[in-house]
Order: sequence, then structure tokens, then C-alpha cells
Amino acid sequence: MLWSEGFGTLGRGLDTWTELERMQNEMNRLFARLGPTPTQDFPAVNIWANEEKAVVTSELPGLAPDAIEISVSGKTLTIRGSREPAKVREDESYHRQERWYGAFTKALEIPFPVDPAKVEAKFNKGVLSISLPRLEVDKPKKITVKIEKA
Repeated sequence: MLWSEGFGTLGRGLDTWTELERMQNEMNRLFARLGPTPTQDFPAVNIWANEEKAVVTSELPGLAPDAIEISVSGKTLTIRGSREPAKVREDESYHRQERWYGAFTKALEIPFPVDPAKVEAKFNKGVLSISLPRLEVDKPKKITVKIEKA
């Protein structure tokens, strides 16, 4: 029986939560040895949109502007890039390495088709800002109601 000494303890008298935390820490150490891995969560983005355009911003610290590639196809924006690992001297080794490096790709769906000829991207202090104008033919059209004469 696993719960032999009352709720919250293992049969050997160990606190369940302490044991789970120990196992989680051990798993974190094992996976950390594999090195950083890119995820779809990087880079984080914010997207704003109105009837005229969408704006996407993303923090990309440590990247050079020429290491970023942006492409648009229909309603899909793709951001690609890579960051090189920090250089370590031969007589040094990492004590802790949490900063991510490597290649990444992030594809985002914009709420409307984009005019790729008018897309603008700016990079300032590690923040990428992309302006994505809506295709003219896709913009909402205001229809004037005419008064009919009897």
C-alpha cells in the first residue's frame, strides 16, 4: 500500500511533495544536459489589428537584424532567425546556461490577407515591429445607402 503512513506520505515515511520535487529537479538536470532546444513559444509576440493593418511586435534580444528573416504568404507571417551561443574561453566552463541559442521559426496567422509589397519591419533595441497592411481588395467597403425618389 503506497499511502501506509497517512495522507501525504509514502510507505517509507517520505513526504510525497518533497519526493516529487526531488524527481522534478532530477529530470530538469537530465534535460538540461541535452542543451537548449527551440520551441514554438519563442519568440513571444503581440499582435494588434484594425481594419487597415496588423502590427506584430516581438522581443529578440541578442539577435542582429541581419539574422532575422521575415516572409508573408496570404494570411501567414513567418519569422525565422538564429542566435549564436556566447563564446566561452578554453579555461572556462558554464556554471549555469539558461539563455537560449540556436535557430527558431514561428508562423503566425494574421486575421486577414496581407499586402506583401507594403510590409515594413523595424528593429530597435532588440524589439522587432512588423506592420502588415491589409490587401486593398479585402478591406471592408462602406456602402452608401441612396434615397429612391418615388
